[in-house]
Amino acid sequence: MSPPLYCNPVHPGYFADPFVWRTDDGYVAIGTGAHEAAGQVADLDGPAVFPLRRSDDLVHWQDAGFALVPVDAAHGNAYWAPEVAYAAGRWWLYYSVGHGDRRHQLRVAASDTPLGPYLDVGALTDPAQLPFAIDPHPFRDVDGRWYLFHARDLLDLRDAQGVALRAGPALVVAPLRDMTQLDAPVRLVARARCDWQRFAADRAIYGQVLDWHTLEGPCVRRHDGRYWCFYSGGCWQDASYGVDYVVADGIEGPWSDAGAEEGPRVLRSVAGAVAGPGHCSIVDDDAGAPWLCYHAWDRSGSRRELCIDPLFFGAGGPRACGPSRGLQPAPMRATPSATS
Repeated sequence: MSPPLYCNPVHPGYFADPFVWRTDDGYVAIGTGAHEAAGQVADLDGPAVFPLRRSDDLVHWQDAGFALVPVDAAHGNAYWAPEVAYAAGRWWLYYSVGHGDRRHQLRVAASDTPLGPYLDVGALTDPAQLPFAIDPHPFRDVDGRWYLFHARDLLDLRDAQGVALRAGPALVVAPLRDMTQLDAPVRLVARARCDWQRFAADRAIYGQVLDWHTLEGPCVRRHDGRYWCFYSGGCWQDASYGVDYVVADGIEGPWSDAGAEEGPRVLRSVAGAVAGPGHCSIVDDDAGAPWLCYHAWDRSGSRRELCIDPLFFGAGGPRACGPSRGLQPAPMRATPSATS
């Protein structure tokens, strides 16, 4: 019998910033929908934010409603990049909300079930103190401690030694005091230093005109005793966008991005085929093999769609077998079953 095959995208609807995790009933995906991305979420009483999908095999996905009950519209109507963690007998949804592309804060919501509804329990950052924080990624270390990786704007243009730096969102990590509070210290994981990571030249922002660079969408995987923090860099709207990584021997670093100078090494655009692959999460199939779940633009450039590809760790570091188009071997299943 021929092995099962799949073809990207595995779900044709708008589904950006996908986070995929396993449950006892299969796989669940949560992402940024079209209304969330456009800042058009209504102030409703029921779950209306962050579309959910369910699957038995990572290939065939069914709609499963929405996860989050919206917060007060005073916080904004643009909701981005949800991720979910399980701890202390509850499910915790981390996300950002703000006004357009500015004044985004990190918040957390909770539910007794993986599909929600999730009710907001409070803010993790204060936009009066930190005006732009996005893309929270909860990570549980082998000792049981929880951390929150995320992206926040850094504007300093020189370090203590006078070396030039690049302004824009950088990656940081902070311990979680509990699942609803950040603790100190906040440590730098990575900030842009390569030309391909440029979001825009001469961007008017914070009352300045800056050459703006972006690192975002952190996703951490521990492999062979080392910590690999995958991230997306460049401009999410065009072909510069792709996935690279930094690596460290521990959460506290130091983190190294050696080798990133020539462009994103894990996923990058393919001219005429795939544009802007990025903002990934990682989930294992039934055989324990890791799969990269990410979004990429459709051919019309009108929506970001859910895609998957195998992830391998080799002598040169992690690489994805993609971004793929066309038929590929599907994720492994523990036992044969009917298509979901």
